[in-house]
Amino acid sequence: MSRWEAGVEAQIRAAQERGEFDNLPGAGKPIPGRNMPYDESWWIKSFLQREKLPTDLLLPTPLQLRRKIERVPEEVRDLPSEEAVRAYCALLNQEIVAFLRAPTGPKVVVRPVDADAVVDRWRDERRAATPPPAPDATPPAADRTPGRFRWPWRRRRAA
Repeated sequence: MSRWEAGVEAQIRAAQERGEFDNLPGAGKPIPGRNMPYDESWWIKSFLQREKLPTDLLLPTPLQLRRKIERVPEEVRDLPSEEAVRAYCALLNQEIVAFLRAPTGPKVVVRPVDADAVVDRWRDERRAATPPPAPDATPPAADRTPGRFRWPWRRRRAA
């Protein structure tokens, strides 16, 4: 054994004696995926799963853009104003135009989003989601007794 290997072995032995290898996560458990067929991208898949990242990141750019276009109605549904919806569409269209200027990946048709159509759909969903106005809560004039009105900011004086 060389001096380098002997030094490493000595450090490992000392760590074992100190108990640094005791109770490690996964100790005594089988290696995950041991009986599975070999997959070239196993490390990418395990990284995405471990870091809880969406698998859409593996798609080529045009397919990612198509997915974003499909999700536009869901993304803009909770936006507070028409300006915010238009701003979201403008940012997405900037990404699309940047891709169209220098396309990469498979040849997939990607077209800019029609902001006016998105805003119209957003308005329609807002109208459908808002309940009709409630009837006026003030009692009819016939139910009021005349001469009993008091100014709310006047206080009664203690007698």
